[in-house]
Amino acid sequence: MPEQHHRPVRRPSSSFDNIVGAHDPAEETRVAHATASALLTRVREDESGASVERLIAFTSEHGIDEIAELWSKAPSRTLPGSLWRLYVLQLAIHGDPRMAALLYDRGRVELSSADAVVAGAPVPASPDELVALIDTILRGAFRGDFAVALDRAAAFCRVQASGATHTADDYESTEPGRASELTTRALRLSSYAQDLTASAVLWRMGALA
Repeated sequence: MPEQHHRPVRRPSSSFDNIVGAHDPAEETRVAHATASALLTRVREDESGASVERLIAFTSEHGIDEIAELWSKAPSRTLPGSLWRLYVLQLAIHGDPRMAALLYDRGRVELSSADAVVAGAPVPASPDELVALIDTILRGAFRGDFAVALDRAAAFCRVQASGATHTADDYESTEPGRASELTTRALRLSSYAQDLTASAVLWRMGALA
């Protein structure tokens, strides 16, 4: 069981590949689904936009532990599982925007797909612009078309995964440990991309619970 903290802990970007949520029994799984649905509904009903701005700033102010206790163990292709992945992406980019920008730009150059266009980052994207992008995607999940936000996040993950993979290749002969870390990151991002894309399909079918 993870160490219990009295105050929320803001995890650095380097923890992205090893984030572990709090203990999550069956009752907490039920609560995760209920709270995710209630939160999304409440924020969408707030026409002032104040609620969504508080949510965008949540991880910067409180870390990710409080969310982890509810959503981290939910199945990946569910509403709480999707929201959890969006928050993890936000935390990772906010935690190390410079590395995020390096990986994103490398992936954009290497990929032949339209993922960089779908994600919507400027070309090239500065660290600050990537922070703004992930905040915009998260804001869109709560205020705009949820499926579109998931598709944009999935595209973002695929671009970053490509960048991490090719950067890992660069380090393979000189820093194998670093190469291994980047490969792990690429695999995690690819997995997130698959889950977010599948969740977008489910949302459009009215089947994402």
